[in-house]
Amino acid sequence: MASQNHASGPLRALYEGLKAGNIDRRTFVHRASLLGVSAASAVFLANTAGVAAQDASPAATAAAGSAERPAAGTENQERGAGGELKLIQWQAPTLLSPHVATGVKDFLASVLVLEPLMHYLPDATMIPNLVTEVPSVENGSLSEDLTEVTLKLLPDVVWSDGEPFTAEDVVFTIDWVKNPENASVNINTFETIESAEAVDEHTVKVTFAESNPLWFDPFTGTSTGFVYPRHVLEGGPEAHEAFLSSPVGTGPYVVESFTPNDQATYVINENYREPNKPFFSRVQLKGGGDAPAAARSVLQTGEYHFAWNLQVEPNVLSDMEAEEAPGALVPYPGVSIERINFNFSDPWTEVDGQRSHFGTPHPFLTDDAVREAIATAIDREQIANEFYGQGQQPATNILYGDPETESENTTREFDPEKAAQLLDEAGWTLNGDVRSKDGVELSAVYATSVNSVRQKTQAVVKSNLEAIGIKVQLEQIDAGIYFDGSAGNEQNINHFYWDMCMYQGVPNSPRPLSFFETWYAGPDGQNVAQAANEWNGQNNQRWQNEEYDAVFEQAQTETDPDAFADLFIQMNDLVINNHVIVPLVVVGSARGVSKALRVENIALAPFSYDYWNIANWNLAEGAELS
Repeated sequence: MASQNHASGPLRALYEGLKAGNIDRRTFVHRASLLGVSAASAVFLANTAGVAAQDASPAATAAAGSAERPAAGTENQERGAGGELKLIQWQAPTLLSPHVATGVKDFLASVLVLEPLMHYLPDATMIPNLVTEVPSVENGSLSEDLTEVTLKLLPDVVWSDGEPFTAEDVVFTIDWVKNPENASVNINTFETIESAEAVDEHTVKVTFAESNPLWFDPFTGTSTGFVYPRHVLEGGPEAHEAFLSSPVGTGPYVVESFTPNDQATYVINENYREPNKPFFSRVQLKGGGDAPAAARSVLQTGEYHFAWNLQVEPNVLSDMEAEEAPGALVPYPGVSIERINFNFSDPWTEVDGQRSHFGTPHPFLTDDAVREAIATAIDREQIANEFYGQGQQPATNILYGDPETESENTTREFDPEKAAQLLDEAGWTLNGDVRSKDGVELSAVYATSVNSVRQKTQAVVKSNLEAIGIKVQLEQIDAGIYFDGSAGNEQNINHFYWDMCMYQGVPNSPRPLSFFETWYAGPDGQNVAQAANEWNGQNNQRWQNEEYDAVFEQAQTETDPDAFADLFIQMNDLVINNHVIVPLVVVGSARGVSKALRVENIALAPFSYDYWNIANWNLAEGAELS
């Protein structure tokens, strides 16, 4: 049995010492690394401490430094001289239109073609991409009350089909995402925008309905910030249908061929704005299979050059990696949470032609005692240590990466006896091996994607729960189906036609309000995934909590930096202490990278998807691709 607070105590003490000036930046980064914190995350934390000492507002964060994206060795290179780059992604992409994508696999495959206005660096600093500067109060592009921002676009940028990229495209994108008929997953992030005006060809003025501390969210990063071409998509639904597999973008590549749930091939965008980039003439992205096979194809055989998210048991990975091997493991900054989600609606009763109907309560998971018992019965330490390793810690919260927003008000415990007692006290009596109450049996279907680590996690959870009288049926679904957001796919996470499901939650920024939208129901449940919104509501658990919704709405307009950070803690606490989810592991799964590639230019970042900097990927000095 174990009961403990989250493992951030030593890190928080270091952070407070840095803020107080008791230790310097270099010492902080070094000591944080000894606690298992990745270098990128440690640098980010050091930056937040530095900002907090001056002005922790988003404007200050945006204006900090004059950082540039990593581009070592690109000065004298020739476009396309590097040959074919091969990526393997064991979750195959389904579509290439990120504003309607529900899985990381689809965002990843879109990044080579479509771009945001601004990027997050590995240390979470914002940098310009399709704009000339990051807006700030200091440079006059952001109003002091955070209600207006002026976006100054790069001149002479063209779409891959040769049409000019203009302010009208940015305005069109905002309107497109906000249009409910397009069923964008980012609609609530953009709803804060009251109006957008093309002041001239390269200037956009955006006005928010209220002060918006996250004014940058709709324009930054590789989950919400993508710009769509007006001249292509103003053709309506038919135009977007074609765009799903053959998008027109401003990025370094264009799609040569795309087979959903299998593979994509990209060739150079000859209209890309930097004449000596990209370095690789073609990119082959192969999807499917499993994480161990992907790891092997980079680390051992060298058949591929980069493997995403190697969610593989640590002993298996260590056996693959050798000094003479063609590939190596590269750490990834860990802020994602592998979690179990509870369905608050009934997935087994059909109402108005759909299951998991919002307003039809789950027969037993709406009982707080049942959810708490499940959370208490699961051995998170075993899951983290045996199936993840490499410093990946058991999770207590849903938000990590910044001590300013990491809650100290939560605990995790593994206590099967207490879990059984909770069920006893709630009237769930044991009949044979399974508990029941008022004719309802504690029997749950628990689903996740096909992956060896997840299947082993499922086995532990099943054993833990059956030991306290909860019957568990396991279901495994191919990742291409499980994370496919198609409205007609009843096996995806947005339909959530099971009692419990498991996947990773991935924050998309250092202040990830859109990430917390996952548990926001909204007025009349408008953010709940249902048939009426083509299952694109962000809240697929159908949990509704008035207090949570009020805190989320307050965070949308809170401008005081300390109060803003506290609201994230409050949202975290409501989710965790109401046992809406069970956070299992803080995940920082390594990537497999060919030793021929220049690792610093890959620039893995916790708030940007892996290929965000692929325009600058090239070879290590003297190396060649096999």
